[in-house]
Amino acid sequence: MRIPEKILKKVEKPGRYVGGEWGQVIKDKKDVNVRFAFCFPDTYEIGMSNLGVRILYDIMNKIPDVWCERAYAPWTDMEDYMRANDIPLWAIESSDELREFDIVGFTLQYELCYTSVLNMLNLAKIPLLSADRGADSPIVVCGGPCAYNAEPMADFVDIFIIGEGEYAMTDLIDEYRKYKSGMSKEDFLHEAAKIEGFYVPSMYTVEYNPDGTIKRYVPKYDDVPMKIKKRIVADMDKSPFPENLVMPYIETVQDRIVLEVYRGCIRGCRFCQAGMTYRPVREKTVETLNEQAKKLAENTGYDEITLSSLSISDYSCIDHLTDEMLKWTDDRKISLSLPSLRVNSFTKELMDKISTVRTGGITFAPEAGTQRLRDVINKNITKEELLRACHVAFAGGKTQVKLYFMQGLPTETDEDLDGILELSRDVIEEFYHTPERMKRTPQVTLSTACFIPKPFTPFQWEAQCDYDELIRRQRYVVSQNNDRRIKYNYHNAAVSRIEAVFARGDRKLCAVLSEAARRGMRLDSWEEFFDYEQWLDVFAAVGIDPAFYANREFGEDEWLPWDVIDVGVSKEFLLRERHNAHAGKTTVSCAEKCSGCGANKLGGECTWCPKTKDSN
Repeated sequence: MRIPEKILKKVEKPGRYVGGEWGQVIKDKKDVNVRFAFCFPDTYEIGMSNLGVRILYDIMNKIPDVWCERAYAPWTDMEDYMRANDIPLWAIESSDELREFDIVGFTLQYELCYTSVLNMLNLAKIPLLSADRGADSPIVVCGGPCAYNAEPMADFVDIFIIGEGEYAMTDLIDEYRKYKSGMSKEDFLHEAAKIEGFYVPSMYTVEYNPDGTIKRYVPKYDDVPMKIKKRIVADMDKSPFPENLVMPYIETVQDRIVLEVYRGCIRGCRFCQAGMTYRPVREKTVETLNEQAKKLAENTGYDEITLSSLSISDYSCIDHLTDEMLKWTDDRKISLSLPSLRVNSFTKELMDKISTVRTGGITFAPEAGTQRLRDVINKNITKEELLRACHVAFAGGKTQVKLYFMQGLPTETDEDLDGILELSRDVIEEFYHTPERMKRTPQVTLSTACFIPKPFTPFQWEAQCDYDELIRRQRYVVSQNNDRRIKYNYHNAAVSRIEAVFARGDRKLCAVLSEAARRGMRLDSWEEFFDYEQWLDVFAAVGIDPAFYANREFGEDEWLPWDVIDVGVSKEFLLRERHNAHAGKTTVSCAEKCSGCGANKLGGECTWCPKTKDSN
């Protein structure tokens, strides 16, 4: 299928749709046995920046008889032309329609992308419901962070890949080849459900209690597992990582090399899903990272490298890594950047090495305004540590600091909200107490997000504040701030509420998403398209109360929608951490003491764990 040139001339950013980039993979169809369309349910600029897509695209295209292509959600101008001219959604590389592919895969990065997944299927003329797709339709597969609670999307997806996909994708391809040789779809899905890390919703029936909570999951066959264990890559040095990237013609969100340093996190922040689901901690060696960075720099010409992980300054060899990389990046005028810094591991030496830290503002995440609440969430940083880090930044020439906080955290009071502004004022005072400071007015920017209870965290049982209370807390901070040097930004509470509904939702929410798709809702992660009132109307139309999911405290003995998944971290550990939170007790990091979360049972020894170190 060729996209008409007259349409490309009429849409904003035609480079989103034409392909032809340097580094894209083109194969001869006669040599291809399995065609995979890797779909990102957002715009090209965002999808092209996703590291997971880059890794899996490279892995699948190295399989001789597999051709993996890309597809993205079209912007509304292109969608209007597609619908007006009856043009189905296509893949970038070949321009072939998605419905011609064997497998159509989506990465679920964010709950508010669900409507875009359904809209893309609709644009591709692929039936939305898995039950309506026969042998002539592609197999629809989903993975990514939101797959850890797959239930709100269960009716639409054939297979969810739980955990890390590097080796799971090759298993999927192997099983699909058998399907193509004459297996029925039912038998294919049955066999797929036996593979570690593959959750096939149609292989399970969900029974509910009279109060609407889940009673149990019943496997369709005796040989289908009761729990799906997530996949992990045990040895990150041996994990596939691309040496070449597809180079976009238009500006993307991250026009740079993203170097994955390690997976997991030694911290135990009780609100953080990624910190739990990516356990155990597995680091790459400095030698591997340096070699991967060199190859990508040579092959792409990028002039910036981001060292990426959940908490990059916790990498055990961060000084050695930056020293080794600076030996060649400085000569080539390649800058190093860090996406996140902890105040208790921020040093002048690190600031001097990292280009983006030298030239831009500095960002820290205290998360809560008082030490009491920081202990509740297990942030394990103090005001003194924050002020020390700010002192280092101010002495190094910084005048602007951004602080990230959450509002609506469990046990939060107005005193904790007052603490947000008090901490900001303390940072400003620290600026004036720094003799080496610049002779300019300091600026502190507060960015606050609403707390969202996420699956597989100690706070998964907690209720989110209701919408009116979230708004009240935001307005309270506004009313208390009378300092022009403190700028206060806050996230849309309505967006956070809908996100919480789908984060903790069950299969009954499939009806909500079906109704949203019928109404043409999509791109909900974009402020200009998100419509809270329309969402409330959709919930009312299907007879579902969003408060049941977002604003209800779940029972500790309740079967949770995601209890069919095993991420390694035990429910007993999460409960213990929840009780510690309400008692105001902190838990030390994995580097100091193993807290017995259970993640090591997955087979990847935590490189930070004292138990592992003692045995070596």
